[in-house]
Amino acid sequence: MVLNGKGAAAGIAVGSILIYNDKIQIPCESFVPAGGEQAQLDKYNLIKKEALEELESIRLSIQKLDPAKAGIFIAHKEIVEDIVINEEITAKILKDRWVADWAVYSVYDTFISVLRQTPDPMISERAVDFEDVRDLLLRLLYGQKKIKLSSLNEPVIIAAGDFKPSDAASMDKEKVLAILSEHGGLTSHTAIIAKSYGIPAVFGIEGLLKTIKQGQSVIVDAGEGIVILDPPSDAKKKYEEKYSAFCRDREDAEKYRTAPGCTSCGVKIDIGLNIANTDDKELSASGYTDSVGVFRTEFIYMGRAALPAEDEQFSIYKKVLECFKERPVILRTMDIGGDKKLSCMELPDEENPFLGNRALRFCFKNPDIFKTHIRACLRASVFGHLWLMLPMVTSLEDIRKAKEHIACARSELEKEGKSFKEIKLGIMIEIPSVAIIADLVCAEVDFASIGSNDLIQYVCAADRMNVEVEPYYQSYHPAMFRLFKKTIDAFNDAGKPVSFCGELGSDPKAVPALIGLGMRKLSMNAACVPAVKRTIASLTIKKAEEIAANVLRLPTAMEIEKYLQGAL
Repeated sequence: MVLNGKGAAAGIAVGSILIYNDKIQIPCESFVPAGGEQAQLDKYNLIKKEALEELESIRLSIQKLDPAKAGIFIAHKEIVEDIVINEEITAKILKDRWVADWAVYSVYDTFISVLRQTPDPMISERAVDFEDVRDLLLRLLYGQKKIKLSSLNEPVIIAAGDFKPSDAASMDKEKVLAILSEHGGLTSHTAIIAKSYGIPAVFGIEGLLKTIKQGQSVIVDAGEGIVILDPPSDAKKKYEEKYSAFCRDREDAEKYRTAPGCTSCGVKIDIGLNIANTDDKELSASGYTDSVGVFRTEFIYMGRAALPAEDEQFSIYKKVLECFKERPVILRTMDIGGDKKLSCMELPDEENPFLGNRALRFCFKNPDIFKTHIRACLRASVFGHLWLMLPMVTSLEDIRKAKEHIACARSELEKEGKSFKEIKLGIMIEIPSVAIIADLVCAEVDFASIGSNDLIQYVCAADRMNVEVEPYYQSYHPAMFRLFKKTIDAFNDAGKPVSFCGELGSDPKAVPALIGLGMRKLSMNAACVPAVKRTIASLTIKKAEEIAANVLRLPTAMEIEKYLQGAL
């Protein structure tokens, strides 16, 4: 049997399925017959003990690596042992004859609702801790085993209904052969992370979880967007050969990883690195890249019980700046919202979060969080060459308002006697309104970076997370290349740096056209660097300009993609 989806990160994998589902069953209101109360209370007390043991085990496992995170699990243990909560659950079971799971869910839900309504953010943010403990107790009551993606026992192909960016960021990438999901867009942050890890991914597989079985043998061809269940021996042989060819091509590209990004006619193309964390493996790419093109700082905020404090952020940014020394490090201010949710802060549900209160808008709405973030960035600036970049900018007013926030943070640091350096300030060009006035934007900022992922979605009016409208999300739409040219020309004419940090900038087919349009800075994840450098090395500027000119004359996305496929 063959399942079809959309290849979100190319590659081939053969292995066994691990079904990943982190959703907890919500209990229904139910009661026990008279005389059954004590058995329910005994059941609750037993799983409470198991919960304490599990939390202590997690705390000990990460104590040396990350004492701050270990402290979270001490707080969780305190919640499990909370006297008021336990008295309330006991009363609901013994007096009202509630079933244990309903008592746990209802009592915790009351506390969570009260916490969320508290105006003090330090208190309201604790609602997430109570949710985590509630879900842990329910999982133990139902006998559900928690799958820890960060510590897998063997290589697996992960299958999920929806695979969140925080799931992807926390997984043991050495043991994940491929990712399959019913939902998710081709330029979602989950897809971007999978690509950065070099992990094949297929999204938008309708009915995936209803069809597959735990431990089932499958072949994944992410390039074609197909999954073969229980493959026969002849299929295995075919894909073993295809996998070998894929590996040979990757090995050939790998020869270019440490080479300079340079055309065959000697023109330097700067290669920046897109990063989301500061682990040593990710930062090792500093040895063969010219800058950090985008540090997605929002990932520091994700998958945790509390917002990161200023000092913690400062230490993270400092580490990256010291690693890259005199080379620019572009810190993108937190791009919260869209497909990037916070577990430590409840964001309101929106009809279309990609058009809602996200990124810079979120920061303006939460000035205290933004100020902490900016202060940490400024303090880290003394350790390297910091460029600060604002996402989701729609107007000059947005830029000026952000400057006021930055000036306020500077003033505070000066009064406190804390050091910082002058920094370059730039923006993401990812909203059509600001791309159209790129010539005016140049006067307000020091640099810009074209974020094609969102720009394409807004120009084409196609939600990049919605597989139903995926055909309308056209990376090669002729309007995109005309808009790229307008932006690149404006910044080049003003003598100000402009780079390209969207996924299209790591697409070897599109790179020649982008260079031909005048782009001299590309930013991408480490896994894409070899193939892009190989493409650049095979190119002359004259040939790139010829390719770009032809692209600008073509009328449809299909014709542009077909042309670029055979242009080199």
